[in-house]
Amino acid sequence: MEPVRGWPRVEDVTWLGLDEPSDVGAARRAAEGLADRLGLSAARVADVGLAVTEIATNVHRHGGGGALLLRAARTDASASVEVVALDSGAGIADIGAARRDGNSTAGTLGIGLGAIDRLADSLEIRSSAGRGTVLVARFEPRARRSGQPSEAAPATPDAAGITRPLAGEQVCGDAYAVRTDGTKLVLMLCDGSGHGPLAAAASQAAVRAFLDDGDALSRPEDAVRRIHAVLAGTRGGAVAVAELDPVGQVVHFVGVGNIAGTLVQGDQRRGMVSIGGVAGFRAPTIRTFTYPLSPGAVVVMTSDGVRSGWDPAALYGAGEGSPLMLAATVMRDAGVRHDDASVLVGRVGP
Repeated sequence: MEPVRGWPRVEDVTWLGLDEPSDVGAARRAAEGLADRLGLSAARVADVGLAVTEIATNVHRHGGGGALLLRAARTDASASVEVVALDSGAGIADIGAARRDGNSTAGTLGIGLGAIDRLADSLEIRSSAGRGTVLVARFEPRARRSGQPSEAAPATPDAAGITRPLAGEQVCGDAYAVRTDGTKLVLMLCDGSGHGPLAAAASQAAVRAFLDDGDALSRPEDAVRRIHAVLAGTRGGAVAVAELDPVGQVVHFVGVGNIAGTLVQGDQRRGMVSIGGVAGFRAPTIRTFTYPLSPGAVVVMTSDGVRSGWDPAALYGAGEGSPLMLAATVMRDAGVRHDDASVLVGRVGP
C-alpha cells in the first residue's frame, strides 16, 4: 500500500467571509499574498488578484454574501493556488451563458465569469435555483495561452477533502489523508478532540500514521489500530478509515467516535456504522463494516462540525462534479461555525 504519488499536497490556508464590501479587497490581498508566497510570477499574482476580485464581488453583490477559501496545492515541482467560493443565493439559471463574455445575471457569480474562465487553469461551477452556487478555480504558476481551453487538473485519485476551523480559530482540528492500494482508494478522516493547535496536532499525527509505509496498514482495521497507538499522549480524537474497492464492489469502513460515513448513490444515501470511543485513549472497539459499492457511488465522510441532515440531492447527482466540488457543496449546506468542520469525498468507477 503506497501513498498517492504525484498528488498535490493541499493546504486549506484561510477562510474569508464575503459579507461586507470591504471583504472583497481583503480577499484580493490575501489571494495575491498566497500566490506570491507560492512563487508565482508577478504577472500571475496579478491574474489571481483580478480573478478573486471578480469572484468575491459577485458572491457579495449577487449571492447575498458567502465565503471564500484559499488553498495551496504543492507538488515536488511547483505550487498552485486553488479558490473555493460558496454562497446560498439565487443561483445561476444558465451557467453556459454566464461564462460567455458580455452576459450578466441576477444570480450569483454571473458577472465576470468570462474573465475568470480565461485567467484560471481550471474552473468548475455548480449552481441550483434557490440553493446557491459553488465555484472551484485553480491557478497554475504559468497562465495558459490565449484561446486554449482550461486544462484538466493534474492526474489525481478521485478524492478530495475540505476543512474549516471553528470561528475565531486560526487552525482546524480536523485533518484527512488519502492513499491508494492498487485499484483501491483508502480515505482517512480524524477529528482531534477539542479545537485549536492541540486538536490539530492530534489529527496531524493521525495523518502521519496513516500515510506511513508498512504492512501494518494493509487493512482499515490495522490503520485505525496504528492511529490509536500513535495518538496516545495527544488529545486523541475521532477517526475513521474507508477502503473503496471497485473490483470487489464493496467499501470497508472502520470508525471510532463521531466521524460519519455515508454512501451516496444518486439521491439515495446510506449511513455507515462508526462505534463510540476516542482513539488514543482506552482501547476502543475496532470493527469493520462492509457495504456494497455500486459503480459511480460516492463515499462522504464528515466530522461532527457538519450536520447530518444534508441532502444528497444537493450534490447534483453523485456522478457530476469533482470530489472537491461535492465536498464544498456539503460544507456549504451543512457545515457549522461553532465547531471544526471537515468533509472528505471519494469516488471510484464511472
